[in-house]
Amino acid sequence: MKIIELEPGDPRLISDLLPVLQELRPHLTEESFREVYEEGHGQGLRFSAAYSDEGRCVGAAGWRIVVNTSTLRSLYVDDLVTAATARSTGVGRELLAHLQERAREAGCHHFVLDSATHRTDAHRFYLRERMAIAAFHFMKPLD
Repeated sequence: MKIIELEPGDPRLISDLLPVLQELRPHLTEESFREVYEEGHGQGLRFSAAYSDEGRCVGAAGWRIVVNTSTLRSLYVDDLVTAATARSTGVGRELLAHLQERAREAGCHHFVLDSATHRTDAHRFYLRERMAIAAFHFMKPLD
């Protein structure tokens, strides 16, 4: 498996990464994804893609380095998804290891992600990977 960072404008963002990301974020269109990455890149948003030995994109992660009063400096994962056809093959574990190494290289104190309450399979995975449930994430739609 090979994990690479995809920069804005890289055609693999749309051809390879987006279809995998849409398994987690089905509301994303090509246009909305481009808009999010164009604006988000300036805020530190990055995307990593995991490729199988056959050259297929089998995992995707959106992440950023954040500095705040809670965790000081951390790597925050916006999106982490393994293609349905590649689940339970080690892709998620490899992506987590890759991102945690990036966090260490960036001098981060913590590795943070949110997982929707209905994603119980993901929760089991994160707990197996020795992650702790440290907070609740509250959200309110604005009119």
